Amino acid sequence: MKATKRERSLIGLAILVAVGFLGYVYVFEPIQDWRQTGADLIPTREATLERRRLLVAQRPVIAAEIENANKRIEAMAPRWLKGPTAPLAASELQTLIKGLAEQAGAELRSERILPLVEHGGLQEIPIEITAASGLREAVRLLYDLEHTTKILTVQDVKVRVVAVGQARDLLTTFTVSGYLFHGAATPSAGESSAGPPKG
Repeated sequence: MKATKRERSLIGLAILVAVGFLGYVYVFEPIQDWRQTGADLIPTREATLERRRLLVAQRPVIAAEIENANKRIEAMAPRWLKGPTAPLAASELQTLIKGLAEQAGAELRSERILPLVEHGGLQEIPIEITAASGLREAVRLLYDLEHTTKILTVQDVKVRVVAVGQARDLLTTFTVSGYLFHGAATPSAGESSAGPPKG
C-alpha cells in the first residue's frame, strides 16, 4: 500500500523534527555549555595570569631579600658552633664551657649532653652543667657564658648551698645551649662526662 502525499509529508516533517531535536541536544547544547564554561573560566585565568605577572615583577625584590638573608647568615657563621656534626659541635661547646669555668675560678662537677632540639634547619645543642664555686665565681661564669663570641643561651639555673664557709660553697646547675646551623647527627642523649655531682 502506497503512502499518500500527506503521509509522506508528515513522515518528512517528523524526520526533520527528530534531526533538529538531536542536533539541539548533541550539538547546540554542548557548544553552548562549552562557551559558558569558557566564559566562567576567563576571570579565573585572568586572576592567575595577574598573580604570575606580579610574582615575576617581584622576582628582583625576592632575590635581593634572599641575598641579604644569606649575607646575614654568613656574617653570623663565626658565632655558630663549628660542627659539622652535632657531636663535634657538642665537644666544641664542652671545651668552651671548661675554658670559661677555669677563667671564672669554678670547678665543673658534671656535664651532660641533652637531646638535640631542631629549629627548622637550626640545631640547638644543650648541655647540662653542674659547677662548684663561690657566689662571685658563679655569677662571673654565667655572665661570661652569655657574653662569649658564640651564640649561647643559659637557662634553668639552680643554685644550692652545699658547704657553708668553704671557698666553693655553692653548686650551680644550669643548661647551656649552643647552635649548629647545618644539618648534623644527634649526640647521645643523657651522655655524662664526669659522673654525678659531688656534695
